[in-house]
Amino acid sequence: MNKQAIIDAVHAVLGGTKVQAEQAVDTVVDSITNTLKRGEEVSIAGIGIFSVKQRAAREARNPRTGESIQVPAMKVPKFRAAKALKEAVK
Repeated sequence: MNKQAIIDAVHAVLGGTKVQAEQAVDTVVDSITNTLKRGEEVSIAGIGIFSVKQRAAREARNPRTGESIQVPAMKVPKFRAAKALKEAVK
């Protein structure tokens, strides 16, 4: 399933126009993204928790040349599935 399929599903449930359904989906995605940018968690009951994890700086190797490179510390998104989602997929 991709973003367009989600928009179609929202449109089928809510009615209105597809533009309104796309705006609703974009609002949800933007809200999650902006909350994660601030370093906060997003918890959606029955689905899971989106959070930000700090990854430490490390040394890695370029597989082509074997040269050692330094990878800087960075923030990465993390997702923990809720028990209900795990059970549904099982």
